[in-house]
Amino acid sequence: MSLLGWWRSRGNAARFDLFVRATFYLSYLVLPPLLLISMAEEVGTAALAVISVAALGHLALSIALVHYGIEHHLGKAPFPRQLLTIFLAFTTVLLISGELAFPHPTPGKPDGPADGITLIVLILTVTTLSAVVRPRTVVLACVAGGAYVALTASPGRTIYTLAMLLIIAFAFRTTLWMLGLVWELDRSREVRASLAVAEERLRFARDLHDVVGRNLSAVALKADLAAQLARRGRPTAIDEMLEVRRIAQESLDELRAVVSGYRTADLSVELAGARSLLASAGIDCRVIGEVDVSDEPAAALGWAVREGVTNVLRHSEASTCTITLRGKVLTMSNDGVASSDFRFGSGLKGLHERISALGGTVTAAPEAPHRFVLTVELP
Repeated sequence: MSLLGWWRSRGNAARFDLFVRATFYLSYLVLPPLLLISMAEEVGTAALAVISVAALGHLALSIALVHYGIEHHLGKAPFPRQLLTIFLAFTTVLLISGELAFPHPTPGKPDGPADGITLIVLILTVTTLSAVVRPRTVVLACVAGGAYVALTASPGRTIYTLAMLLIIAFAFRTTLWMLGLVWELDRSREVRASLAVAEERLRFARDLHDVVGRNLSAVALKADLAAQLARRGRPTAIDEMLEVRRIAQESLDELRAVVSGYRTADLSVELAGARSLLASAGIDCRVIGEVDVSDEPAAALGWAVREGVTNVLRHSEASTCTITLRGKVLTMSNDGVASSDFRFGSGLKGLHERISALGGTVTAAPEAPHRFVLTVELP
């Protein structure tokens, strides 16, 4: 599968999830190199090598902790308590080591290497914690970072550092909140679609129960009565069995009527049902044109609408669906195609057989940029 095909195969929630994770990871990959470049001329080669190893270690812990933090936020993994403890201990050691190895200059003199180490480590730490712990804990971490700067560097930078850390924490925490909201909306949409299908199944089951249940109860009673009469040698047992046969035949006729009504696709009814069903799944449905075909073609196009709506609910993440009627041509278009790789399923094959028997054609294919179009044309 190509990169474009892989991207299209992912849902909107999965795309946003990838974007959020990439934002976190790229911020980590950019800041440490900037620190090393800025310190290259101020420290020796050996010290730069030690700093590089420490930065890589802190970077690896940050990325791992962010990954498990996001998974925990989405309810997919437990809270990474042990990894968080290791990360905080490593960060503390890194700050203390930087302070001891590169003492801050006296006030009024240019910044030293420790200033760059402190700033980068604090930014990465707050960014990581914003993806793991609660917002109030992140705020406390920002305050602790400002206090550390006030104790080790120029007190005049405290407000600036604290404001910067709070802004970074707010931005990343808000992004994480939006990620959880997007996944929740995606799950809600799937639940709505499933409930719509389940409601239709319950309606059909209710119709069967109402039609067949009473007659089956009568058959059971009549059969039991006939059995009792037969044991006593009563000739009326024959009449009771004939009555059982009559009720069974009536029940069979009623059952066929119910199934026939369910299996018959009236185009007007199906269009109304499509609006209701798609609306319950959060999909905006528009119908353009009017029904102006005869009974048999209308039933065939009704089957096309039913199959198209089923595919939209099961195989797409559409937000809009347009149904267009022009004479004996029906077109269904939605904007939720999940993949460029497409093949006819059993539903479309069955629709193709129905339409082909009437001399018509069925075409179904994705179209750029991310639409899927089903076209049914009758002769």
